[in-house]
Amino acid sequence: MGKVVFLYRSLAYRNAAAEMLRKARKLPRGADRSAARRYAMALRDLAQTEAWLEGRVADEAQPVQRMKTAALR
Repeated sequence: MGKVVFLYRSLAYRNAAAEMLRKARKLPRGADRSAARRYAMALRDLAQTEAWLEGRVADEAQPVQRMKTAALR
């Protein structure tokens, strides 16, 4: 169950960051746009930090389990 909660939180942070970046792009250049971009970057960093705190890295490759096969004689 822990992996599902981790995935849900991580995706929620990433989706919120993407949505905030979309809103920031629509704003005219200035303080409001910069603040929205900083907020989006903070949400993205939070998703990565959340993965680190949980002991998981979202981009890590899953270890390959090698199966031993018996040689046929």
